Amino acid sequence: MIKFLSKKQPMHLQIILNNQIYNKKLIQFYNNALHIFIKFIDNIKPSIMTVNQILNVKGNEVYSILSTITVYEALRIMGERNIGAVLVIENNILKGILSERDYARKIVLKNKTSRETFVHEIMDSAIISVKPDDDINYCMDLITNKRVRHLPVISDTKVIGIISIGDVVKSIIELQKNTIHHLDSYIHGTKAE
Repeated sequence: MIKFLSKKQPMHLQIILNNQIYNKKLIQFYNNALHIFIKFIDNIKPSIMTVNQILNVKGNEVYSILSTITVYEALRIMGERNIGAVLVIENNILKGILSERDYARKIVLKNKTSRETFVHEIMDSAIISVKPDDDINYCMDLITNKRVRHLPVISDTKVIGIISIGDVVKSIIELQKNTIHHLDSYIHGTKAE
């Protein structure tokens, strides 16, 4: 609550908050501190990581298979490479993606056998991809709204990498750690590295 306590001194503004009276000088001190903090925040450029930055950290190795191999062969390759999804590329064209989820839902739950089913029968051909300059917020929106876990990275119609939900979450956490570090440095008056 703000009110003028004296009609004789209308410029003497006091604030009564939780039964405490704060005078104008204290208000000015906090106001100045607030302005300095706002300037600091304005100087922090929002760090938005791009897909390309993620690929620079994790690498852009792409494993691919043909749609004519069996699901069993595809799973063996995925197991050897320790990956949760593999791209289906034929004649340098991305045709689809096969994931562990596809295997679980389209083979196991339907009592099919992976040794007799071909990749093209269960792969997801409705591919949701990203570009190198897309930011991680856009990627997270796709992952959340389209319910996918892997996003092929396409540049000039060529696959240059693949990122997973884990890569995106890891990047978001890293950005949050950096923001917290900068704010902590500001509060304690130290220089952020």
